Amino acid sequence: MINKQKIKLFLVDDDALYLKSLEIEFMERGEFKIETYPTGELCIENLNHNPDIIILDYELSGIDKKAMNGIDVLDKIKAYDPEIPVIMLSSQDKIEVAVNCMHHKAFDYVVKSETAFLRLNKIIPAIFRFKKMEKQLSWYMERM
Repeated sequence: MINKQKIKLFLVDDDALYLKSLEIEFMERGEFKIETYPTGELCIENLNHNPDIIILDYELSGIDKKAMNGIDVLDKIKAYDPEIPVIMLSSQDKIEVAVNCMHHKAFDYVVKSETAFLRLNKIIPAIFRFKKMEKQLSWYMERM
């Protein structure tokens, strides 16, 4: 665990079964305080809960066809706080989709598959290593 505090993790997916399976997988690790949301709109409404990381589905129109899509939600999250790392999750394995997510400042893109959870488990520590490096760089630049 990081600093003996639980990592606040938002999981956002309109597929209730997939959302629950992700929640269970992360809960078993014990390092996370998890909030789940079936829509991007609910996620945005609760950004004041200060998540450390958000895992966001690319397609969010399964419940409501008029719902915001993942890219729109990602843009709103970044407008609220550009420092919140967002990992995009999708069943689409098209490179164009992944590149589009990265252009909108997603930290990473994961295809929903049998190895998605393993991949997420590797990305989360990388986020904290990256943040630590950013802090060190900032410290260094201040002294130049």
